[in-house]
Amino acid sequence: MVFDVRVIPRASKSEIVGEYNGNLKVKLSSPPIDGAANKELINLFSKHLKIPKGSIEMIKGETSRLKTISVKDVNKSTILDLC
Repeated sequence: MVFDVRVIPRASKSEIVGEYNGNLKVKLSSPPIDGAANKELINLFSKHLKIPKGSIEMIKGETSRLKTISVKDVNKSTILDLC
């Protein structure tokens, strides 16, 4: 499953907010420095989807707020249930 994520770094807490303009909106408490926010994003999805971190890959957007994520062995309805 491949989907786009809109990331808001330096938020008060890390959470999956919902859908925003066709993308999944996620708030992260980590700053976008040295990949800290990217690592937290993968950890957050791993925790909520109950899958290993190795099953989650950032395809595009390492230095952008708009990221494309690939998750193995997860269907679209599972991703939509996170909202």
